[in-house]
Amino acid sequence: MRAMVFEAPGRPLALTEIAPPAPNEDQLLIRVSACAVCRTDLHIVDGELPHPKPTLVPGHEIVGVVVQKGSRVDRFAVGDRVGVPWLGWTCGVCAFCRSGRENLCDRARFTGYQLDGGFAELAVADHRFCFALPAAYTDLEAAPLLCAGLIGYRALRAAGDAKRIGLYGFGAAAHIIAQVALHEGRAIYAFTRPGDAATAAFARGLGALWTGGSDAAPPEPLDAALIFAPVGPLVPAALRVVAKGGTVVCAGIHMSDIPSFPYAELWGERMIRSVANLTRRDAEEFLALAPRVPVRTQSSAYPLARANEALDDLRHGRIEGAAVLLP
Repeated sequence: MRAMVFEAPGRPLALTEIAPPAPNEDQLLIRVSACAVCRTDLHIVDGELPHPKPTLVPGHEIVGVVVQKGSRVDRFAVGDRVGVPWLGWTCGVCAFCRSGRENLCDRARFTGYQLDGGFAELAVADHRFCFALPAAYTDLEAAPLLCAGLIGYRALRAAGDAKRIGLYGFGAAAHIIAQVALHEGRAIYAFTRPGDAATAAFARGLGALWTGGSDAAPPEPLDAALIFAPVGPLVPAALRVVAKGGTVVCAGIHMSDIPSFPYAELWGERMIRSVANLTRRDAEEFLALAPRVPVRTQSSAYPLARANEALDDLRHGRIEGAAVLLP
């Protein structure tokens, strides 16, 4: 099969003919229909996340069709459409797994990082970490739901009942979760790169009450800020615009260093918290909610062989919404 293979940081992915994967007793063999491109893929390719699987096939927002089942698989049927997210396996027995926090499992393995992912024509995945997808979405539309949507959903839930929410980095995750927040009666304030008029217009088109550069202050204090951009200096910037008791949620797996800031900017029971990965419950809840909103994803399609172009467009902020590879 054809796959885009990661061999070393700083090197482009290589379009390679490799042997098709064979499912073990707990896995599905999936013919990939679409795989969205995530900033986490970019962090892996750029060497910012350590110790990826050697000769890795990236990609963890996979949509595809089951073509073969392992002997112990009691879910799905050949021909079913499934989605595969970032969380690919957990131990199931540690304290985190047993307390509903499998996203923190120390032995967890992740799709497109320790496990080969979906930048390929075929992929395997543990059936327990695969999900049926809402029929209302095409493959192109569904792929971004599987990470951008799930991480955005977990970040929004981490903000509690906040009514005025700032979104820093208005890309794939923000454009999805903005729709959920508006559906829930919240107000959205979109922070973009200073001078990025196109992204600001995109955010306003989705219903943002206010847009401005990440160096600007909104017209009123916010109850929460969700940071999707991997930029550490945004943390103190967000603290300065949230009201007392407000929450700043760091939603990425990787972020540059957070600079020091005066304690006064944290004081007043403001809180900084991170979101780590996702749980299967997150996926079940969000995939049930998305068609009720209804969430509409905006995606730019790229052929599999142009994965490096998609990554570069993401790196330089040239994508509105999400990028999706079509094998």
